[in-house]
Amino acid sequence: MHTRVNLAGVELKNPVMTASGTFGSGAEYGEYVDLNRLGAVVTKGVANVPWEGNPTPRVAEVTGGMLNAIGLQNPGIDVFCRRDIPFLRQFDTKIIVNVCGKTESDYLEVVERLADEPVDLLEINISCPNVKEGGIAFGQDPRAVEHITALVKKKARQPVIMKLSPNVTDIGEMARAAEAGGADILSLINTLTGMKIDIHRRAFVLANKTGGMSGPAIKPIALRMVYQAAQAVRIPIIGMGGIVTAEDAIEFILAGASAVSIGTANFMYPDAAVRVIEGIEAYMEKYGVEDIGELVGAVR
Repeated sequence: MHTRVNLAGVELKNPVMTASGTFGSGAEYGEYVDLNRLGAVVTKGVANVPWEGNPTPRVAEVTGGMLNAIGLQNPGIDVFCRRDIPFLRQFDTKIIVNVCGKTESDYLEVVERLADEPVDLLEINISCPNVKEGGIAFGQDPRAVEHITALVKKKARQPVIMKLSPNVTDIGEMARAAEAGGADILSLINTLTGMKIDIHRRAFVLANKTGGMSGPAIKPIALRMVYQAAQAVRIPIIGMGGIVTAEDAIEFILAGASAVSIGTANFMYPDAAVRVIEGIEAYMEKYGVEDIGELVGAVR
């Protein structure tokens, strides 16, 4: 029985990774999680220069999940290369760098900077609903998705994952646009745009008014979109959105995801990803599945 998966020539020991923005760059969770067990660690978004992010308050609990409007706060690519990559290199896990930007040149600067760094894959975040300029515009227009994907592919040395927004009419169209631009892999879904109001203060809970909704409540939507994207393209898909248990993860794999990403669950259970890995192994043993590839897209 083996759980290895191949994403554009990069082999992961298992299909489970941590979602960008929920795991830092691994150091915060090192005391709770054996990073060597993970298929990959996906870093927090990295920009060409430090970003302060949005004003506070910027996180709120809601039924079945949470809203965040962090605004991709990060220390910038220089600090990331000096501090975070050497830390992650200590472990037997693949490194996926999430790249964010507000303009085409922002993205390309980071991609070029990472060309000679020892990282395995790049995840291009064109779909963050909490940044007022840049990301969300790219993520909602199929022509823009194809265009930015093609630009990134010209500069990237590592295989490219395009992270898609669910805040669109037709996720299949967006998936096809990224594939047409040369994407090696897709990841979806990013957060759904949501809002919370404090009725006693008669004010928005988040300073940004809106934020990205994540957590178990969005799983059925995410699962449907991953299935639709898998039907639309031939490249591998990393599925995410409300995955807490191995059962959740297996649903995404059966729908067509080659790998899965654990996000909000990390805040509830720091070892959520390891629990999911162990649960997938137990499921495969129970049903006599020798190769996890047998499960990918098995439900049609």
